[in-house]
Amino acid sequence: MKYKKIIAAISIATIMLGCNHSLTRETDSHDHVESLLMTAYNADFELFAETTPFIVGETSDILVHFSHLENFKPLAEGRVTASLMVGTNGILQTREQPVRAGIYQFSLQPTTAGTGKLLFDISTPKGTSQVIVADITVFDDEHEAHDEHEANGVREATTSSYNPMGFRSNGFSVLSSSALTSINAYALATFTKEQSWKVNFATTEALCKPFGQIIRTTAQIQPSQGDERTVTAKTGGIVSITNNNVVEGKAVSEGQILFSIDGSGMADNNLAVRYAEAESEYNRAKVEYDRKQELIMENIISQSDLLKAKTDFAKAEATYNNLRNNFTAGKQNVITPICGFITNVLIRNGEYAEAGQPVLVVSQNRNLYVKAELQPKYFDRLNGIISANIRLLNRDRVFTLEELGGRLLSYSKTTDIANPLITVIFQVNNIAGLLSGSFVEMFIKTQTNVQAVIIPSEAIIEEMGNYFAYVQITPELFEKRPIKKGATDGIYTEITEGMIAGERVVSKGAMFVKLAQAAGALDAHAGHVH
Repeated sequence: MKYKKIIAAISIATIMLGCNHSLTRETDSHDHVESLLMTAYNADFELFAETTPFIVGETSDILVHFSHLENFKPLAEGRVTASLMVGTNGILQTREQPVRAGIYQFSLQPTTAGTGKLLFDISTPKGTSQVIVADITVFDDEHEAHDEHEANGVREATTSSYNPMGFRSNGFSVLSSSALTSINAYALATFTKEQSWKVNFATTEALCKPFGQIIRTTAQIQPSQGDERTVTAKTGGIVSITNNNVVEGKAVSEGQILFSIDGSGMADNNLAVRYAEAESEYNRAKVEYDRKQELIMENIISQSDLLKAKTDFAKAEATYNNLRNNFTAGKQNVITPICGFITNVLIRNGEYAEAGQPVLVVSQNRNLYVKAELQPKYFDRLNGIISANIRLLNRDRVFTLEELGGRLLSYSKTTDIANPLITVIFQVNNIAGLLSGSFVEMFIKTQTNVQAVIIPSEAIIEEMGNYFAYVQITPELFEKRPIKKGATDGIYTEITEGMIAGERVVSKGAMFVKLAQAAGALDAHAGHVH
């Protein structure tokens, strides 16, 4: 912990001693620039400000960078009011627009010495927000300011817990440029806000959360039972496909006729003959039943004769209606039972189809199964499955089970010689363009009470088998920190050594910071100008 505090102090001193900022100023008795770096966060914005110390009766210039936390892009428009409060006394200044996108400049002249706070009230078309930097000291004179900063070196206060290297999203930090003056600059990377605004960049906190064992495996996407329908031949006959669009992937609607099965030309089991016979038998049974209804009125026949005629008519009617509804001119029209896509055509044009033979498969591709097969050694942990993450093999995007509206359906309780693996099945909604039959990488998460420090997997940089992360010292200064990683769930990775919870790391754009550092375009000793 002590080592990290020294590193933070040295890092700031090394950068700021070479800094030639337009808003810095010199003291009367010292020939180096004295400045403060302020970092603060709220739910909407990141604030990074540079200013001279606050001294009663003297004007302090404040250059403030505002970034939207949702995408770390600059605040392009909006009214911002800066207020310096010491007790009940305060001064304020309002800027209607930024000097440049994301950058606001204020000049405040304190009237009261003591400890206070800086408040920045932001008003945009989307609403209002306030960012607070507390524990701001206003000095009586410039000599007191210089002596105080040299004595303290690096000072940080947060609203929750102390952390010498990181900046909590619900807190703030105030750093002085006067401190130790030597460090290995190769451990530092300078990446200005103007540069980060131009790329896909973000920082986030290292979290301390329960992180159980992750079972990493490969799974296959399969259609669910209610999502797929198989169409079968209702009679034997020759397949007649007149539409060339009956192919896999073709979108179909419910009740659409795709092709027919013609049994009229068959010597045996001729559908046309069966239809004619059924129609003739229906007509005969109807006439006989009508005649016996008249005879029963005159008591010429018995009730049993009438009942027999009624039964014969009902059988003949059912057979005739079945053939009439399902077949036309001796043909069966193959109709899609649901809306969806043709996933498999199981018969070819001109082939003979037996009655009951599958000829077509239609899928809605909405609800899918994700089927994984695990080694038996994981069996005792499957009862503790709480979620899973899914990564498509052809994309870097990782989806959580919750994003896909998924849930664990079941896992097998037995194995056998033919299949010694344990089958685990999840059901998901296909809102991510999942392809039935394809394979995905799966991270099955199990329940635990063990706390672990985790950071986004995207924040980790690998170099020759070693792993690093860029830890934020200020929003423009980062330390390349060696780390040791543990398990990963595809989104977050456990850090077993080299980082503590609350430190902020570059979670997006770490490669840009690395390239800028390696190219030497941003020398840690050269300073920068906004």
